[in-house]
Amino acid sequence: MDRKVVEFRLGSSDISAVRFGISPGHELVHAVRVMLRPQVAPLHWGWFRTQRGVPAGDAFRLMAVISGVDGYMPDFLTATPSGDMTPEEELERLRELPDERLRFDLRKMEIRSAGARQREIQALIADPARARTTIVAAWQQAWETLLAPVWPQMLRLLRADIAVRARRSSDVGLAAMAATLHSTVTWRDEVVQVQLRHHGETIDCGGTGLVLVPSVMATRGCAVLTEPPAQPTIFYPAHGISETWHRPASDVLDALTALLGSVRARLVLELQQPLSTSECATLTGVAASTASHHLTVLRAAGLVDSWRAGPRVLHTRTPLGEALAGGH
Repeated sequence: MDRKVVEFRLGSSDISAVRFGISPGHELVHAVRVMLRPQVAPLHWGWFRTQRGVPAGDAFRLMAVISGVDGYMPDFLTATPSGDMTPEEELERLRELPDERLRFDLRKMEIRSAGARQREIQALIADPARARTTIVAAWQQAWETLLAPVWPQMLRLLRADIAVRARRSSDVGLAAMAATLHSTVTWRDEVVQVQLRHHGETIDCGGTGLVLVPSVMATRGCAVLTEPPAQPTIFYPAHGISETWHRPASDVLDALTALLGSVRARLVLELQQPLSTSECATLTGVAASTASHHLTVLRAAGLVDSWRAGPRVLHTRTPLGEALAGGH
């Protein structure tokens, strides 16, 4: 399939302003799309089975109308996150969405739609104040049904991905780190290129920087935000997503204990953030020398990464460890 390319051109001030963010809105749109077409998202089949079918009611139906099953989605649902954005902050941003911004995005949807969906979008455009209120209510209800129960698991995965990327960027540089975001992303000189199926353009970041946003629900590829007032943004699939990512921590601990033994299982789960050898020993109730032995075995298996920070040796999960832990 022929692909188009979105180029983000970066100046020196843009490179120093590259940052990560978390977007609940992006996750919710893709959760809706998974519900509509689960056959294309095998990594989410475990989560999908917990939903017991597509939700009924007007709230999910409206979210399905404005999200669509693929391709363009309205930017107001996936605005550039301001750091570690919470669902509550995302919802408040939607409540404050200006009428003209809502109309602008809905009109772009209108020309990409037909039939009953197009007529429903036209009705939303005709009364933006009512549309905004309805969309906010639908977003909130869809969030509570689809993602609120698993948001702690998702948040751990997203934060772990950011920690791994930030450490890699520090070790090997931004360009080398960006090359690991996805097979469709390249960074050469001061240009970041993202291959997309339906969209191509060149963006001069103009000192605003670039935001990199990992996603749990969007596992099939990358997406971008390029139009002001949004900051230039790349959404990419997070590390460590497996079909069991949605499981509660107690289930994961039992399974890992059967596989690795109790101490190593506990270490894999606890090392979602860097810990020293002595901290690992305290958490697992073993001597420091015993903890060091278990960490060596986990490092040899590719589940743990270790590095020296002053007098201490710190340890954290690798992307393979993230996948095994299922995001916990």
